[in-house]
Amino acid sequence: MPRMSPFAIQLSAAEAAELRRRSTKYTLPYFQVQRAKMILLAADGLENSEIAAQLGTRRDVVSEWRKRFFVDRLAGLEERSRPGRPRTFPP
Repeated sequence: MPRMSPFAIQLSAAEAAELRRRSTKYTLPYFQVQRAKMILLAADGLENSEIAAQLGTRRDVVSEWRKRFFVDRLAGLEERSRPGRPRTFPP
């Protein structure tokens, strides 16, 4: 039985435009493009497993980004600081 996410995504016009811009931009890092695509597909009503299959990722990854977007909106899709020693080499 498919599991429905409790985090239903409703986008404003500005959010939808920004996510569409991010999802088609070739100069953005891959992870930002994938996150934008995940949220756009979630707003279209797809389940996490369907989104994961379409984008070639895991369902739990889609679930995490859906939840972060639901709570923090566009700011939730940005990288957060990570614990531990800082990087020695630049990315």
